[in-house]
Amino acid sequence: MSPREAGMNFLWLEDFLALSASGNFSRAAEERHMTQPAFSRRVRALEEWLGVVLFDRSTQPATLTETGEWFRSVAQDLMTRVQGLPDQARGVADASAATLRIAATHALSFSFLPGWLRALEARIDGGPRPVQLISDVMQQCEAQMQQGRVQFLLCHAHEQVPSRLEPSQHLHAVVGRDALLPVSAPAHGGRPRHTLDGAQLPAVPLLDYSAESGIGRLVHTLRAADLAAAHAQPAMTAHLATVLKTMALDGRGVAFLPHSLMADELADGRLVQAGGERWRIEVEIRLYRRAQPLPRAGEAFWRAVAASAG
Repeated sequence: MSPREAGMNFLWLEDFLALSASGNFSRAAEERHMTQPAFSRRVRALEEWLGVVLFDRSTQPATLTETGEWFRSVAQDLMTRVQGLPDQARGVADASAATLRIAATHALSFSFLPGWLRALEARIDGGPRPVQLISDVMQQCEAQMQQGRVQFLLCHAHEQVPSRLEPSQHLHAVVGRDALLPVSAPAHGGRPRHTLDGAQLPAVPLLDYSAESGIGRLVHTLRAADLAAAHAQPAMTAHLATVLKTMALDGRGVAFLPHSLMADELADGRLVQAGGERWRIEVEIRLYRRAQPLPRAGEAFWRAVAASAG
């Protein structure tokens, strides 16, 4: 393989700069702690990689060609940048360690997280930290957690629906409570336009969640049999509770939504419950973390979470 095919070795830059300083191959080779033949081969390899001649070897000492003069400034700049990389890398690592990386489901990102985080920041040792928030469907949030891309995961949960995060590798704290309620747009008189109570044939239009949704996972696990008995049939499927809320407001069917996401719409009557209390699903809002130690900022955040939950 030729030097050009193999790529450049950064040691060649140091060789080049050593030789350009003196023009003496023997002295430069000694400075680089190698034999002159080996040193000469490396200088030649750099020239072959560039495809140009850098030194005029017909003079004693050797002098830089015009291209060599240009490349000297390039090499010096490259070496300065390379030497600064450790400090830059440490700076990036320090900034990353101080940043809280949180994945949260879309519904909680809109409703619960802003106020909860604001209240929690007053408890954090050293004050608020920068936050990198990833808002996504539950399946993607779990993947981010399992791959170590985030330190924390905020989501709805229920004790009868096991988490897909391995319990031996993750801890969690209950940081809030919520409820999933079937709702519909109202008909005249304030009654629900669609209801899960009573016979509504041929089917009750259900605004359903896709398999990627955490709320959908809870509803499907805990109410699948009841929904089948109520003749509920999917009329629309979506990842996000916010999308299904919009469809429910438009009168397209019944959607199970977190109370935290639709409190205003329930209060002013734009949405009404589409079934009795037996349909209500009480859920926890949990914050998960990996069991292994976190950076200092992450551990300080977790202590504040534990104190708040306690």
